[in-house]
Parts: sequence; C-alpha cells; structure tokens
Amino acid sequence: MSTPQIGRLVVCGVGLIGGSFAAALKRAGQVGEVVGMGRRPESKREALSLGLIDRTESDWATALDGADLVLLAMPVGQMDAVMAQLVPHLATTTVVTDAGSTKVDVAAAARRHFGTRVSQFVPGHPIAGAERSGPQAARADLYEGRRVVLTPLPENTDAAIARVRDAWVACGALLTTTTPEHHDRWLASVSHLPHLLSFALVSELAGRPNAEEIFSLAGGGFRDFTRIAASHPEMWSDIFLANREALLSELTAYEHELARYRTLIEQGDRAGIEEVLGVAREARTAWAQRQG
Repeated sequence: MSTPQIGRLVVCGVGLIGGSFAAALKRAGQVGEVVGMGRRPESKREALSLGLIDRTESDWATALDGADLVLLAMPVGQMDAVMAQLVPHLATTTVVTDAGSTKVDVAAAARRHFGTRVSQFVPGHPIAGAERSGPQAARADLYEGRRVVLTPLPENTDAAIARVRDAWVACGALLTTTTPEHHDRWLASVSHLPHLLSFALVSELAGRPNAEEIFSLAGGGFRDFTRIAASHPEMWSDIFLANREALLSELTAYEHELARYRTLIEQGDRAGIEEVLGVAREARTAWAQRQG
C-alpha cells in the first residue's frame, strides 16, 4: 500500500464540509490520521462515532503536533478567532487551508494572524454545500465532480499550493484558481444572492396571517426555489456580512431587473414578457447542458 499524501490532517469544524473532506481522503487512502477540532464537543463525538475522524482534541498545541495539513471548515465569522489560537502552535512544515465561502475577509485575517508566515495559508472554497449540516450530513462522495476554487496568495509557495490542490484532487474535485476579489464578486452573483432571495421569500410568506394556508398549497417550484432557505443561519449571516459590498451590488442589479419585469407586467406587454423569459430560459438551459 502506498504512503498517504497526508500523514496527519487536522479538521476544525467536522460537519458537512470538514467531515466530507476527511471521509473522502480516508476513502482514497490519502490520509493517515484525522484529528477533529471544533467548539461543539457533541459534534466531535458524533464525527468520531461515524468514523469521520480518528481522535478529537481541545487544544491547538496537541492537535497540530505532527500535522501536515489543516482545514478550517467553520463559518467565516469564526476564522479570525481560530487563526489567532492556532498560529502560535503552528510548525513551519504545516500547511493551512480553509473552506470559507468568502475569501477577501479570510485572506485579510490570515495576513493579520500569520504575519510573515502567511505563505503557509492557502485560501480555498469547495462549492459543494447543502442545506443539511453537521457530521451526520457528511459524505465521502460530496466533492466528486464538484468545483473547488483556490485563491492562492502571492506569498504561497508552489509546494504549499500543491499540497492543498492534491488533497482536493484526491477527493475527486475539479480545481479552479482565481483571486480572492474575483471569487467574492463571482460567488455574490451565483451563490450569495440566490440564498438571500430564497430566505427572503420564505420569511415574507411566513409572516403573513394565512402563512399555513399558503405553504399547504406550495408545489415543486416553491420547493426547488426555497430548498436553500433551510441552510444554516449562522453560516449565511456571516457570508452576507463578510461579502456585503459585492452582495449589495448584486442585489441592486437584481432589483433593477425586477423593476423591468414589473413594468412589463403592469403594461400588459406579452411580447416583452415572453422575450425576457425566453432569454432567461435559453441561458438556464445552456448552463445546465454545460454541467452535463
């Protein structure tokens, strides 16, 4: 049997994202030991019982001893505090990466806390989330054929980037590389805005006096559009605030498009409505075909 590419992996946040990363590397035979860290003891115990991790730790000095790779898989709002705790115990040979949905803020936190050692931190983001969370939601196949975006820093060494890239490839992921700034603008439009809209629709309907009746009549379209409104509130509030400028820009653009649709409907402009719907349909169909 070949030697695993990662002798010891530390995962901070052993839920869907972190647990699936560990499970995928275990299945691929590319990790020797997985150490679980996190703020919730019950989550660590559950991850241990499910075999996602091999042991749990509560202090960074012990957890990082002999670690080759660290994945920070907690909500982005916790990154700053966790980095402050781990950096004093970090060996020069250990590479740290993250799975945060925003990258500009995470890169800035890394520069604050890693300082001259920021070359050891390689930012990343697996675009493979789901509305379910916790260790019980983790799957070894979560990243197969899914996109993972790396946003390396200028200080990163080729070896550090390769360690992170190779780990994701072993999980079956498809890799894309860009800058933190481009990542956040891109994700604001195709991830953060859709989540905001889904949450907003459900909260607006839930606040109506006849909400129960409305929901009883909801069908497949409502289910599909609002599935992501079942996502973790803490994680998404962190994302909305961390990427607020890009998200607000996308929200303004969306409001303008809604205004255009409203005007067409108010004017009874059937031809205009069919035209904008047709453009949207063609774009959605083309995107789906590219996804295979």
